[in-house]
Amino acid sequence: MASPRTDSEVSEASEVLRRVFGYEEFREGQQEIIEHVIAGGDALVLMPTGGGKSLCYQIPALVRKGVGVVVSPLIALMQDQVDALRALGVRAWFLNSTQDPDEQRTVEAAFVAGELDLLYLAPERLRLESTLRLLDRADVSLFAIDEAHCVAQWGHDFRPDYLALSLLHERRPDVPRIALTATATRATHQEIAARLTLEDARHFVASFDRPNIQYRVVPKKEPKRQLLELLRTEHPGDAGIVYCLSRASVEKIAAFLVENGVPALPYHAGLDPVTRAANQARFLREDGIVMVATIAFGMGIDKPDVRFVAHFDLPKSVEGYYQETGRAGRDGLPSTAWLAYGLQDVIQQRKLIDTSNGDAAHRRRLGSHLDAMLALCETVECRRVQLLAYFGQEGTPCGNCDTCLSPAESWDGTIAAQKVLSTVLRLLRERRQKFGAGHIVDILLGKKTPKIIQHDHDTLTVFGVGTELSDVEWRGVVRQLLAQALLAVEGDYGTLVLTDGSAAVLRGDRQVPLRREPARTAPKAAKAAKARGAAAADLPEEAAPVFERLRAWRAATAKEQGVPAYVIFHDATLREIAVRSPASLAELSSVGGVGESKLAKYGQHILDTLAESPPA
Repeated sequence: MASPRTDSEVSEASEVLRRVFGYEEFREGQQEIIEHVIAGGDALVLMPTGGGKSLCYQIPALVRKGVGVVVSPLIALMQDQVDALRALGVRAWFLNSTQDPDEQRTVEAAFVAGELDLLYLAPERLRLESTLRLLDRADVSLFAIDEAHCVAQWGHDFRPDYLALSLLHERRPDVPRIALTATATRATHQEIAARLTLEDARHFVASFDRPNIQYRVVPKKEPKRQLLELLRTEHPGDAGIVYCLSRASVEKIAAFLVENGVPALPYHAGLDPVTRAANQARFLREDGIVMVATIAFGMGIDKPDVRFVAHFDLPKSVEGYYQETGRAGRDGLPSTAWLAYGLQDVIQQRKLIDTSNGDAAHRRRLGSHLDAMLALCETVECRRVQLLAYFGQEGTPCGNCDTCLSPAESWDGTIAAQKVLSTVLRLLRERRQKFGAGHIVDILLGKKTPKIIQHDHDTLTVFGVGTELSDVEWRGVVRQLLAQALLAVEGDYGTLVLTDGSAAVLRGDRQVPLRREPARTAPKAAKAAKARGAAAADLPEEAAPVFERLRAWRAATAKEQGVPAYVIFHDATLREIAVRSPASLAELSSVGGVGESKLAKYGQHILDTLAESPPA
């Protein structure tokens, strides 16, 4: 139970927000959480990426007596998190295996002496008795457990070491704890609370809506070319992430983008650690890099100016999709979540589930995750409403996703479904044969391919009964029947078989609504970013070149200091500076994101850059 908070502590939190971080007001939900933790209360926080979760433990750590201890899952990102805090004048450091013994002893001594504000640790380090003894010797203000969904056994980023974090409370019951995540269904939420013994903590659940992200799903045609068009027309020069299912795809797509003039880097578990670390560092520290990666990349990424996240393959779950797309637009500026989706994706994911390790219950769980993801892809309603509903929240049509901007039609596909299912049934009953989607479609279209002639399938009664639809349309029907579990995939060759639900359709007892894809162009909101990066989009004409000069200064400064560009200033701050064009340090200090430390360090450089004459 939290102690009553004092007015002085509340005012101190607001003062820290202004003085250190450079913001006049808390974002929605932040202040209540911060005041609760300052007063000594435990908290479980569910807040979307970009919602300002970090401040919910950073400010209490600066207000409360002692050092805040943050459990963060990725060693590689601690340096950048610490760099960002130190740039603000916060005494932050980390302890991990990259440090030599002398450096570790220095950090430990500063921690015990109370000379730090925040100390970052990886969960694996808490398995060491020496670390636990170190925590016992220091005055700890709070324990923050970031990316808390890693504790969930069936979560998409499960980390076994997180299961032991309840020992923090067992050893130091006097220290408040705050666990935070951007991704949790009701079941995951309950599991986090149980595994971290936070059932009695106060739970804060913010809206999962990310209104600045435009969600789009496109039918796969030539996916590499579709991806390249997205980058060239809507996100030239922007930083982004492209997720692929396999390592081989990562390598191929990265090479393809480089060949076509896009600065892209690969990232997957098969690369040697040095290359992986170097590629990640370039992505974090340079502007305009595109990272092509498996889902091994991304957890805890703090880069605020990722303008797009593209999925080249279908994600396995809505949780994974939401977490991955949430890495776009952390600064609140317009960003794109783009997914290319086709029949082969459904077949591939169904096969992966059928061949996965684990018992039948585990496969059913994977299947339910995939079903929800397919429902999101196939919906004719607002994607944002469907996404929020998955996490148990209500929403209204957003007007900014593809189904709102270019509405898809729903049509009665019962007869088309019966034709597909009847073809699969006749092959099995009359010929004792099973075939994949392409062959089924060829039969319906009446194509006399060598395989059809070889198997005498042109004599089937269903041969040529589907000429009212095109090849692409029939593949869409098959895809949606798979999505609705009215067809299933079997074996290594992806042959189609009937399911328990097929009979009702064949008898005419069940209607089959299907989605008809509209002829798509780039959504209107996305076209605004054409020919320039999204971060510069919608700026007044006179401010755009000023913004670019500020970005160039920031890039040079970041390179000189060896830190990511966003550690200097976020794009949102540079945009505000470009629009307001402050003429003095006093005016500059009123810009969001310009705290005292950054004003002293960079203020005059900013004013000098603003005073420069634009290039002729």
